[in-house]
Amino acid sequence: MNSRDSASSEITPEVLLRAYACGIFPMAESADDPTLFWVEPEVRGVIPLDGFRVPSRLRRTVRSDAFTVTANTAFKAVIAGCAAPQPGRKDTWINKRIRDLYVGLHELGHAHSVEVWQNDDLVGGLYGVSLGRAFFGESMFHRTRDASKVALVQLVARLIAGGFELLDTQYVTEHLRSFGAVEISRRRYTVLLDRAIKGEADFGRLPLDHPISGARALEIIAARP
Repeated sequence: MNSRDSASSEITPEVLLRAYACGIFPMAESADDPTLFWVEPEVRGVIPLDGFRVPSRLRRTVRSDAFTVTANTAFKAVIAGCAAPQPGRKDTWINKRIRDLYVGLHELGHAHSVEVWQNDDLVGGLYGVSLGRAFFGESMFHRTRDASKVALVQLVARLIAGGFELLDTQYVTEHLRSFGAVEISRRRYTVLLDRAIKGEADFGRLPLDHPISGARALEIIAARP
């Protein structure tokens, strides 16, 4: 289900949280389009945290600690990276209005980022929204090979350590399918969502500005319940 609002509609970070609790999220047609539309997919993409897979080549990259990974230290830079054109993707659905709304959610403690650094350069990352024990992945980007994949591995380790139970990817791509993403019906998603948002989780259970090693992240994933 998609429904468009006018540019003057009053959508606040608080309204956005209520929408997520109902299984709805906003998008824009392009980065230059000032309007938003609400989306509620018939089929939803999720990555079961107990079924997350790390491909063997990526596992070696994660263990090598070729990147430094932090969380919630450069949220605005991450969302800007996600909104920027990339090879094979000249435009995105992230407009200024969305950026402002999610920065507001970040200031409320409900939007989070994972940053991947090479030396002092931000080379990849992702951001999403947390509500109860649910995490809604929004977008990711990379400027160096494997940077966004390393961000996803570190995110999953953080979610497991923090007591989350639902990782919503909105849609399933072949890329996400390689990590264990599956499609479920809207009805099944609603059941999982209702249960997850009633609980409590802690995105900051692992250090935010002090990175954990890749080996530690893989240990947390391997030891998941």
